[in-house]
Amino acid sequence: MSGIAAAPAARLVLTLLIGTLGGWAAFLLGLPVAWLLGATVAVAAASLAGAAIHIPNTLRDATFFVLGIQAGSGVTPEVVQQLAIWPISFAIQMIGVAGVVVLTNLFLRRVFGWDRETALFASLPGAMSFVLAAASETRADMTRIIVVQSTRLLLLIGALTPLLGWLEGGEPVASGLRGGIVGEPWQYAALIGSSLALAWAGVRSRVPGGLILGALLASALMHGTEIAPVAIPAWIATPALVVLGCTIGGRLRREDRRAMAELLPASLGAFAIGIVVSGLAGLASLAVLGLAFGKIALAYAPGALEALTVLAFQFDLDPAYVAAHHVVRFVCLALVVPLLARRLPRRVDERSVVAREAAPGEAARDTEGRVPDRDG
Repeated sequence: MSGIAAAPAARLVLTLLIGTLGGWAAFLLGLPVAWLLGATVAVAAASLAGAAIHIPNTLRDATFFVLGIQAGSGVTPEVVQQLAIWPISFAIQMIGVAGVVVLTNLFLRRVFGWDRETALFASLPGAMSFVLAAASETRADMTRIIVVQSTRLLLLIGALTPLLGWLEGGEPVASGLRGGIVGEPWQYAALIGSSLALAWAGVRSRVPGGLILGALLASALMHGTEIAPVAIPAWIATPALVVLGCTIGGRLRREDRRAMAELLPASLGAFAIGIVVSGLAGLASLAVLGLAFGKIALAYAPGALEALTVLAFQFDLDPAYVAAHHVVRFVCLALVVPLLARRLPRRVDERSVVAREAAPGEAARDTEGRVPDRDG
C-alpha cells in the first residue's frame, strides 16, 4: 500500500477504534443507544484534541443505507392509519421552525452584536449543506456559523438520547431483531434489492437524505406488506451506529477549539432557543393531535435527519413520521435559503479589492465567476 493510500486507511482505523471504544464505554455505563452516543462523544473529543478523524463517503453512505433499512422495519400498520394527520403536524412544525429562526436571529444580533448575515445563517436549524453554501456567497462569518450549527447537532444527540431513554424507562425499546424475523434467503434478497433500487432513485432525485429515505421506504413496504419482514442482524446494526456516531462527532476539527470556547455562550443560547421553541410547537401538536410525545420531540428537533431517524427506530417511535418531518423542514429551508442569500450583500474577496484599486481593468476579470472558499 502506498503512502498516499495508507494515510486515509490509518485515519479510518483510528477513527473506528476511538468510536468503538467510546460506544463500548457508554454500553458499560448503561447509557441508552450507547454505541451511537458513546461514539459521537468520543470522536468529537478526539477530533477537537487533534486526532486525524476520517470516515470515507462510501462507508458513510453504506451506513446510511443499512440504517435506512433498519428504520423502515419499524413501520407498523398503525403508522398508515395516522397519515391523514401528518399535514397538520407539518404545519405546526414549520410554525415552530419560523419561531426558532426569528428568535435566534434576534438573540445573536441583540445580545452578541452579530451582523445580520451571520446571525441569520447561524439561526437556520438544519439543512447545513445548503446553509453553508449560501452563506459562503455573502459577508457572513463562516467560522461562527459552522461552530454554532455543529454544536447544535452534538448537543441534540447528547441531550435527546438520555431524555428519550428516561421517558422510555431507561432502555431502548429496540433489540437487534426488532422489526422483523430471521427469514429465508429470498426475503433478504427482496429487501436488499428493493432498498437498493429506491435508495438509488432517492439519490438521483436529489431529495434531501434521499439515500437513507429510499432504503427506509423500501424496507417499510417490505415489512408493512409482510413480503420480507426480516431484521437487520445486530452484528451489522451495531457497527452502523458506531460509524454514524463517528460521522457526527467528526464534524468538528482541532482548529475549531478556540472558536468553540469563544462562541460557547452564543451556541448554548441558540441551542436553548431552538429546543424551547421546538418544544412549544411539540406541545401544541401533542394537544391538537394527541400523538406520542417522544416521536414529536424527535420529529420537531432542529436538525440531524439521519441520527434522529435512527433514534426513532431505537426507541420504537415511528421512524417514518420522524423522517418525513425532517425532510419537510429540510426542503422548506433549502427553498428559502438561496432566496435569503440573494437579498444580502455579496462577499468581496480582499485580493480582488486590492487588484481593482490598482488596476480597474483587471479587477472585473479577476472576480468574474469566482466562488469564495468556505472561510472567505
